[in-house]
Amino acid sequence: FGSIVGQVAEVSVTNGAVRAHKIWCAVDTGWVINPDTIKAQMEGGTIYGLTAALKGEITIQNGRVVQHHFNDYPMMRHNEAPEVEVYIVPSTEVPGGIGEPSTAVAAGALVNAVSAATGKRIYRLPIRAEQLRGAD
Repeated sequence: FGSIVGQVAEVSVTNGAVRAHKIWCAVDTGWVINPDTIKAQMEGGTIYGLTAALKGEITIQNGRVVQHHFNDYPMMRHNEAPEVEVYIVPSTEVPGGIGEPSTAVAAGALVNAVSAATGKRIYRLPIRAEQLRGAD
């Protein structure tokens, strides 16, 4: 989409449960037309990416997908969502896309922060408590 995003996460891990407290997000979208829209898209995309990393799972039972409806895919709730601080990199380049770039990098920021906090690398999403046993 022509936009570049980088994120850093602050997390805690308690009894195998991961909580994201704050996400710092830097985005270079080229020439900025509407900074409020960029900020909103970065925040929403980040929350969606964190939801996938912490809760998003598709399971198969007897050869069929168990999850059938939106209510089977839990989203991160407001009280679970971290503060997202967005920095828009000044640029005079051609405007880039802003719809999905923060979604793609949120999981990477989260698992790297978990690794820094616990010393354990995460190789599978969503993050499960058993991946972090003995880490806190």
